[in-house]
Amino acid sequence: MKKIRILIVDDHQLFREGLANLLSESEMIDIIGQGENGKVAVEMAEKLSPDIIIMDIGMPIINGIEATKIIKSSMPEIKVIALSMHSEKTYVREMLEAGASGYFLKNCTYQHFIEGIQRVDEGKMYLSETITEILVHDYLGKAKDEPPHKLNQLSPRENEVLTLFASGKTTKEIASILFVSIKTIGTHKQNILEKLELKTTADLVRYAIKNKLINID
Repeated sequence: MKKIRILIVDDHQLFREGLANLLSESEMIDIIGQGENGKVAVEMAEKLSPDIIIMDIGMPIINGIEATKIIKSSMPEIKVIALSMHSEKTYVREMLEAGASGYFLKNCTYQHFIEGIQRVDEGKMYLSETITEILVHDYLGKAKDEPPHKLNQLSPRENEVLTLFASGKTTKEIASILFVSIKTIGTHKQNILEKLELKTTADLVRYAIKNKLINID
């Protein structure tokens, strides 16, 4: 079985080493390095080419958001998962726009975090339940600005499907919510990607945040 090669970056040594020991208990994970700030994260990413970087946000020299931007611009194949104590909307928005594929709070459970690592490694976007609730609540609680031109091409149902994907729901979950088949949701997703000129579910999430379909300001 191919192991997921992970680099952990956090400025708190005790937490970083504890997380490394905990994740090492999983047979599917190989911890290939640890770093204490964003500058080291960039250097180690270039040297080690990890599959996933678990990235803290508030760090010295270069913070996690800026480090993610640098890494994703030069090494887009590397996936980044934010693991932070910050649940503020600004941090979530900036980290996802920087290119992160996941966002977890440090009080999440081990099993939930392992599931997130697996999903991100598969190329999917994964947000912790708390972060998803923040995004969905904000979307439902605020009136939307007039959508950009490309969004006018989407049908009402496609807009609904886009919003659910952006809130972290899977194809199966969306099919259940909307009482349709998984195949139907897959067709909607493909149509949305083509109309918005996007490629992946992660692209959909960032597009929705950027264009305030899910407003986290």
